[in-house]
Amino acid sequence: MIEVTKHIRDVLLNVAKKKRVYVEGNFLKLLKSPQGDVEFEEYLNICKEKDTTARKKRLQVTKQVQNQNKELVKKQEETDALMEELQIALESAKESEEVANQLREEAEKGMGKALEDLELMQKKTQFELISTIVRVALVVIIGVGLITTLMYGIALTTGADTQIIGSTWSNMFGILLTNAFSIVGTIMGVKYATEKD
Repeated sequence: MIEVTKHIRDVLLNVAKKKRVYVEGNFLKLLKSPQGDVEFEEYLNICKEKDTTARKKRLQVTKQVQNQNKELVKKQEETDALMEELQIALESAKESEEVANQLREEAEKGMGKALEDLELMQKKTQFELISTIVRVALVVIIGVGLITTLMYGIALTTGADTQIIGSTWSNMFGILLTNAFSIVGTIMGVKYATEKD
């Protein structure tokens, strides 16, 4: 214990009255009032009360700060968990986008192949149609030519007048040849006109 001198006592009491500043903390436990000094004893009691009140306030503030720290740690953990979930979701979205892009590319390739196959089938159908038209036209031309020639031959062998049938025969052959070339030319023109190149 520290015995308080008169000078220190007067200074402490004067500071308390004028500036309202009191001794606090463990130093207060070391102070001993001079015997019979009621005023200084009262001063020490006020100091102890103020110290106790200040300690309680500091303890409350400490507890409040600790609680807030606990809440902040908990919120930080929740935030970290949410960030982790968000990262997983982003990675999943990227993977889904890559799969969608691959599927789109495959669909475009498949569509291109289907268009090529369709175009090939159209060309094949056109070629078959043209072949059929040419065959039919040739059969008709050859048939008419053979019939006309057969009729002209019969007329020649029977001794009938061949002047009309002869000119008809030559006109028929001219018309048939002209029509044959016309049909083939038209078909070839249509074929080349429908090609892309």
